[in-house]
Amino acid sequence: MSEPRSKTVGQIASIALSTRKGTRKTPVREAILLQDFGLKGDAHGGRWHRQVSFLASESIEAAKQRGLMVTFGDFAENIATSGIEWGHASVGTKVRIGESAELEITQLGKTCHKKCAIYYMAGDCIMPREGIFARVCKGGTIRCGDSVVLITDKHQKLEESDE
Repeated sequence: MSEPRSKTVGQIASIALSTRKGTRKTPVREAILLQDFGLKGDAHGGRWHRQVSFLASESIEAAKQRGLMVTFGDFAENIATSGIEWGHASVGTKVRIGESAELEITQLGKTCHKKCAIYYMAGDCIMPREGIFARVCKGGTIRCGDSVVLITDKHQKLEESDE
């Protein structure tokens, strides 16, 4: 018998790409997720565990409310979502986007060893605290407005915390 699962459904608020790491990304209406690589044309693509980055649009809005002059792509996030509480996700959570794309969360937050251009431009960078990173298990074209579905084993966090 399979483990009980819970689903959280949201949508893509923004997709953004950049040709260099550590810089703001430029919003686009659609992009191609390549299996085992990331977003076609994005500097963070490659054979590693942080192929795609996610950030809640609600986090970007909260940064604006604190007085930061920011918009989509300014924190170097690839995909900004609405309606997803990323704090409930854990490593191993499956993410389905649109009609066919599938990803797996590989990292929650990150360590910044030095302040990047984003920090100096925005006055803060929320990616180390609130960013989520994933690898692409199955590629496909994604568009702003596409559904984002998190599929989490209900006992996943307990299992991970036992290690």
